[in-house]
Amino acid sequence: MTKQTIRWGIIGVGDVCEIKSGPAFYKANDSQLLAVMRRDSEKAREFAHRHHVPLYYSDANALLANPDVDAVYIATPPAFHKDYALAALAAGKQVYVEKPVTLNAAECDDIIRAEQATQKKVCAAHYRRHVPCFVKFAELLNSGAIGQPLLATIDMLQPAASNIIANTDDNWRVNPALSGGGLFHDLAPHQLDLLLQWFGPLADAQGIATNQRKLNNADDCVLGNARLSSGVVFQGRWHFAVNAKQTRDSCEIIGTQGKLSINFFGQQIIRLQNERDEQEFIIPNPEHIQQPMIEEVNAYFRGERGNPCSIQEAKAVMELIDIFSNHTAS
Repeated sequence: MTKQTIRWGIIGVGDVCEIKSGPAFYKANDSQLLAVMRRDSEKAREFAHRHHVPLYYSDANALLANPDVDAVYIATPPAFHKDYALAALAAGKQVYVEKPVTLNAAECDDIIRAEQATQKKVCAAHYRRHVPCFVKFAELLNSGAIGQPLLATIDMLQPAASNIIANTDDNWRVNPALSGGGLFHDLAPHQLDLLLQWFGPLADAQGIATNQRKLNNADDCVLGNARLSSGVVFQGRWHFAVNAKQTRDSCEIIGTQGKLSINFFGQQIIRLQNERDEQEFIIPNPEHIQQPMIEEVNAYFRGERGNPCSIQEAKAVMELIDIFSNHTAS
């Protein structure tokens, strides 16, 4: 029996789609990128031409009306995620939505209800779960390489002009109306999703957020403390306006028999120290870093596996983001 080919449409073919995700939709097995949409018709056409995509649109409704599109990847700024997800579900499409999945946790509830009502499937793009280096990190944790995990820390300290953050013409990532907050909302979902996967769910948490340097309208400093259901105690620091010499990207897990550490961005290096020895693991990232996740999403949409990241799991990440950033939905 021939496998079903999932025919994709993308809403919002901006910078994230160029290398990180877009090509994976036509390079993954039994997957076709059929249509793309961007409000700027010329940029949509250029993307379609570069990636040999048959159809392009400047109107999302036109893409959603195409009966040949089976599934939709929503890659717009977060302010539009909920409405596009609801429209895609109403149009009978399966949905894969970028992180942060919504502006806040409360917005997830509408998507959850629509998913249940339409009997369609929704996945969130917490794709680092399936990136090989993070798979290895989880395996080391689960194998008892450092004994019982006790403490987890994340330090994400970046200068205002950090090169790990994609440049856009409108700099929407530091516009809270479009992003939900600032660069914390853009980058921390990757980290907090893994934290909850490793040690969650959440037991309790507190946070502080402030705009110390006032370089834009978003908070540049976020501090968070949490206790996870496993008993692990977590502390995180995020700052996006430090001196360049203070740049730091690290995650450290201390256990009863050792320590594991990893960085989140660029080429990851896993460092293991325990009572037996010290080791380093360097596992190259895929050319298109979302491809392993997209292959899992395709398999889920075909009914071959469970959901690789449900909207309920994405809501748990947003709840932690809301607590750390002192955000409550109006």
